[in-house]
Amino acid sequence: MSRFRCGILATGSIAATLAEALKMSDEAEILAVASRTQESAEAFGERWDIPRRYASYADLAQDPDVDVIYIATPHNLHYENMLMCLEAGKHVLCEKPLTLNARQAAECIALARQKGLFLMEAMWMRFFPSIAQVQAWIQAGEIGAIRMLSADFCVDIPYHPAGRLYNPELGGGALLDLGIYPLSLATLLLGFPQQIDGHATLGATGVDELVSFSMQYEDGALAHLSCSSRVHKPVEAFIAGMDGYIKIHEHFFYPDRLTLHKKDQEAQEVHIPYRGNGYIYEVEEVHACLKAGRGESAVMPLDDTYKQMQLMDTLRAQWGLRYPGE
Repeated sequence: MSRFRCGILATGSIAATLAEALKMSDEAEILAVASRTQESAEAFGERWDIPRRYASYADLAQDPDVDVIYIATPHNLHYENMLMCLEAGKHVLCEKPLTLNARQAAECIALARQKGLFLMEAMWMRFFPSIAQVQAWIQAGEIGAIRMLSADFCVDIPYHPAGRLYNPELGGGALLDLGIYPLSLATLLLGFPQQIDGHATLGATGVDELVSFSMQYEDGALAHLSCSSRVHKPVEAFIAGMDGYIKIHEHFFYPDRLTLHKKDQEAQEVHIPYRGNGYIYEVEEVHACLKAGRGESAVMPLDDTYKQMQLMDTLRAQWGLRYPGE
């Protein structure tokens, strides 16, 4: 069986997580890696047994033998890295958020479609078997019509002004890094809202550190979502319907435990283990789409990615938060 020849663009912790998942796949061969320095590329290559090691992202994009590139750079670099890889004719899996804003996302999506290339935002949460179980319960009417969803991604991350999460130059802030998960869960299960409103506390560097936002739907359903890099609370989600509720236990963005509580019945808790570190499912989705000749995933469609970027743009506009160069 021929395998997809993969390149990894960047060598940070998230790149290592993806490399681990790729090593689990019989359909993937990690052919090349690129970093900003040869030393880093060599170290990553040695760790994951990757034969081609580049000290330039452009060199990776121009490697004629690479089929698909995984982009694992900081948020502010996704746009330029993606355009470069797509222009070079590579299929792309890009870490979330796809870009800093909807304008950049639209340009990348248009280029991928124009060139007939696969592009997907790496929203690994959507591909977990437990999330599929939640969808199955909802579609079967187990909890009736959904009326309210709540999800929180609040973790206390040490404050470093130059660090990725706090530096506006790197696209820092809780919303794009953490809040995108409850947002994606809500849009997956409820669709896109009629209205979105939010509040944020901006920290010393000017990025959002405490965020609460709500979405209202045409049928009256509500989603209450929060994220923070400065406080800790259980990273859980609840989906409440007319006839019961579903709890996605901590951590809801890579879950393995659910509770179904139907009205007037005893709660049913289920454990649905995931394989490896959980990233294998999005890897397999990329391979399935490429084998079928599809330019995007039905689970994480490009239109969903674009509309979610629009929602986050709306929230940042409400807070007066703009990134350098926007």
